[in-house]
Amino acid sequence: MEHIATHNRKLIFTPAIRIFHWLRALAILVLVITGFYISWPFLVAPESSDVLVQGWIRFAHIVFGFLLTSITLVRFYLFFFSRNNIERKSFKDVMSVNSWIVQLKSYFWMGNLHKSGVYGPLQFMTYVAISFAALIVCITGLVLYANVYHLGVGGLLGGVSDWLTALCGGLANLRTFHHYLTWAFIIFVVIHVYMAVWSGIRFKHNSVDSIVSGYDYHKDH
Repeated sequence: MEHIATHNRKLIFTPAIRIFHWLRALAILVLVITGFYISWPFLVAPESSDVLVQGWIRFAHIVFGFLLTSITLVRFYLFFFSRNNIERKSFKDVMSVNSWIVQLKSYFWMGNLHKSGVYGPLQFMTYVAISFAALIVCITGLVLYANVYHLGVGGLLGGVSDWLTALCGGLANLRTFHHYLTWAFIIFVVIHVYMAVWSGIRFKHNSVDSIVSGYDYHKDH
């Protein structure tokens, strides 16, 4: 019996975007867990001289912090200079009042969502905001790193680190900014996962599997 295709398949996420997406997700997960532990090292008694656990946790935090920093910089580069412009095309919807209305109405089950690029206007602005939040959390993390490690990268960042620390009103304030941005990521991830699943159920395409396979499926009309 001949099989008749009912959907069109379209590549929307390049391998680079997918790889960096999941590496960034892993980095954020590890950084959140290790960051909270560094702020409250509950596995070792305060009077203990055993600092091995804390050392390994801090090491993991540093490694994945540099990973997140690298990914953040590369993703900014790819957005502006990648040959695949499907993310940049989403900016067209941001500048369209009608696109905003269509997306907001679709969230209330009123009509379907039509996008020029891969993201709707609200999605696009949310991702821009979290990308800049990632940039700031990486910068504050590097400043905290440079205040502890004074050789290598830490030494190179010393002068800039001192200036940013003073700008924030001291190291304690800078650490507080770093901590608050962590909560911004936690809140974003919860909403992001929920909306990705909901969007797949609601619109039957551009769902979670797209960031795994890279392909979106549209029903033939």
